[in-house]
Amino acid sequence: MPSIAYVNGRFSSIEDAVVSVEDRGFQLGDGIYEVLRTYHGQLHAVEPHMRRLFRSLDAIELKHAFTAAGLEQIIREAVQRAGFDDSLVYLQITRGATKRTKEFPIDVPPTLVITVRKLELPPAAVREKGVAIQAADDIRWQRCDIKTVCLLPNVLASQRARAAGCFEALFVEKDGTVNECASANIFIVASGVVATPPLSARILGGITRDEVVALAHKNGVPMQERRVTLDELLAADEVFMTGTTVEVLPVVKVNDRPIAAGKPGPVTQRLHKLFCELAD
Repeated sequence: MPSIAYVNGRFSSIEDAVVSVEDRGFQLGDGIYEVLRTYHGQLHAVEPHMRRLFRSLDAIELKHAFTAAGLEQIIREAVQRAGFDDSLVYLQITRGATKRTKEFPIDVPPTLVITVRKLELPPAAVREKGVAIQAADDIRWQRCDIKTVCLLPNVLASQRARAAGCFEALFVEKDGTVNECASANIFIVASGVVATPPLSARILGGITRDEVVALAHKNGVPMQERRVTLDELLAADEVFMTGTTVEVLPVVKVNDRPIAAGKPGPVTQRLHKLFCELAD
């Protein structure tokens, strides 16, 4: 089965897809993106992903004529052409291709790129054992709630974490406030109560995050959205991350320090089971 690309009205293989060298996404990071996935060939949580995408477009003042229904139709066709049961769908919209300038161009159409690949999930053994993460200074800009393509701080933090043998990087403020991972949201469990940093300009409102928060409330799991500190996280009974490509993934070590017994805990496992039932 092929990996599929769609660029400004044209489907092709990913290898044959082309974007202009003058595209503002390439030259200036002037664009936004979304990541969706399928379960058994069916798109998951399309509506909240589309709401977040259009919120990001509005936040960077990118003028366009896209509609949620129109984008969803293209995505569904791309998914169908690819034919994978579990697909990773990447959608990117930039301010278009034009002479390089800081000012917004006039009458330049946006660039729309969609790719569909087979989704590679963490192996079962990784989920069963849990993963390690590494804290990193949060040097990102002040609008992390916008899902922009400007991801260099995330790239650097992720690379350093991987080089240290960790699965992910965890962004932490100078005062010890925990924000999120480089590509996932973060949760702790202490005395049976689940807590996650509240929505703000310092974190991206994850779709899976919101689903897990709702599942906790619905199923009687005590749930708080509040400030979390690194000291709290290190002393927690359980830690887990959430995201489109990791679902609910247990974290058993932070900065080479085991979390509690150093193995996935019961609350994390229960929430993952509830999420899988929701997604399937």
